[in-house]
Amino acid sequence: MENGAVYGPTTEEDPGPARGARSGLAAYFSLGRLPLRRLALKALQLLLSLLAFICEEVVSQCTLCGGLYFFEFVSCSAFLLSLLILIVYCTPVYDQVDTPKVKQSDFYLTAGTGFVFLLASIIFVSTHDRTKAEIAAIVFGFLASIMFLSDFVIMFFERRQESQMRKPEAARSAGALTEPLNA
Repeated sequence: MENGAVYGPTTEEDPGPARGARSGLAAYFSLGRLPLRRLALKALQLLLSLLAFICEEVVSQCTLCGGLYFFEFVSCSAFLLSLLILIVYCTPVYDQVDTPKVKQSDFYLTAGTGFVFLLASIIFVSTHDRTKAEIAAIVFGFLASIMFLSDFVIMFFERRQESQMRKPEAARSAGALTEPLNA
């Protein structure tokens, strides 16, 4: 016992830094839950709404500020909501919540954000002072609203296809119940 033989087989060496393809924070992110085109749309929504917000924040003075303030609120909200939904899809939070509820929330948030962002961009166009920062904010706002609305359209058609695929199964099972047993 005095020679340290007891501690030899039970003591591990220092494993050093984690090895492998995914370690640290990268182990918590998964980009595979969304198809590539939807992931690209989500990233563009995030980027364009952030750029719209930044360009709007650069505006130093305005004549009719109501449109600017509404655009500011909508662009900031769009950025935060798109960041939130992207975090839910790309982290283990997705596994902790009900998947249909995440998809339904994404569907309605994307639709609402797209329509309100489009409305805010139209209002801002009618009230801006034609400075370069305002024009850039408007362009990014329209592009972001197009990304939100195109993502909404894609989700709408995906939901429609899923419901049409379920209809034949329901019709077959309902038909099996109505057929006579001696047929």
